[in-house]
Amino acid sequence: MTVQTPEKLYTPDEYLDLEEKAEFRSEYSNGRIIPMTGGTTNHNRITRNLCTALTVGLKGQDFEVFVVDVKVWIPNSQKFRYPDLMVVSGQPRYYNDRKTTITNPQVVIEVLSDSTEEFDRDEKFLLYQSLPTFQEYVLIKQDQISITHYYKTGAKSWNIRQYDAQDLELEFRSFDLKVAIADLYEKVEF
Repeated sequence: MTVQTPEKLYTPDEYLDLEEKAEFRSEYSNGRIIPMTGGTTNHNRITRNLCTALTVGLKGQDFEVFVVDVKVWIPNSQKFRYPDLMVVSGQPRYYNDRKTTITNPQVVIEVLSDSTEEFDRDEKFLLYQSLPTFQEYVLIKQDQISITHYYKTGAKSWNIRQYDAQDLELEFRSFDLKVAIADLYEKVEF
């Protein structure tokens, strides 16, 4: 007879304590710690290019850009997620005063990979929608020029805009900023 050891479940604070010391990033879902995969050079280039464009374009305004290593806490589902980029309006609000985790993103941006695309398009989008400050979701493919942009138009109401190689600029709705598609994909190899 084989005896199974019950799976260890962690509290949010136990997870955060472990994550501060970890060599590799993991996400958190209802007590479970889930290791994350690494990124590609294209993923890194797109993230860097968009972070630069957002930081420069929003300079002097009451917005702040966070990239890769800052988590978002989704209280309704008891999950921590690492978006590729987030934009916060005003001051960031932190989960339990931990400077590694915010609770008030206005814009969330994910660079898609084959292994996470379906999850990012469906489940992650639903998770983020439970955050009252969440207004825009941008999904960027790294193997072709293809961007899906969701923006909130009312309670439980979202519009979608698709961008491809024929479009010149990605236009954000939460703030007055357009980013050239060519700049976003600079040095990306297809």
